[in-house]
Amino acid sequence: QVQLVESGGGLVQPGGSLRLSCAASGNFFSIDDMDWYRQAPGKQRELVAVITNGGRTNYADSVKGRFTISRDNAQNTVFLQMNDLKPEDTAVYYCHARIRTRVEVTISIRDYWGQGTQVTLSS
Repeated sequence: QVQLVESGGGLVQPGGSLRLSCAASGNFFSIDDMDWYRQAPGKQRELVAVITNGGRTNYADSVKGRFTISRDNAQNTVFLQMNDLKPEDTAVYYCHARIRTRVEVTISIRDYWGQGTQVTLSS
């Protein structure tokens, strides 16, 4: 059973920083892209940052220059360093990954999601 487990959310003041982590566990063959999404109350889930297994990154315009995504392939973990946080960053943050699993000679790929971690900016 493959799982993504997130940690690092919390309550922070505007201008502060948080670091989110997401670790993949279970029996799998490899991990392709790893991403962070977020969903604010009453809004659709949106893509925040993407990192390929080769380390290429891409960011939503709203977080460029403030957030940094990185990954440790040896630990199957993706991180999101969030600096200069703003009230509009308040949301539940979800880790997502495309993970390949192998059953005998067949390799399948599917999407996996973490359970979400709350990030709240206090006034």
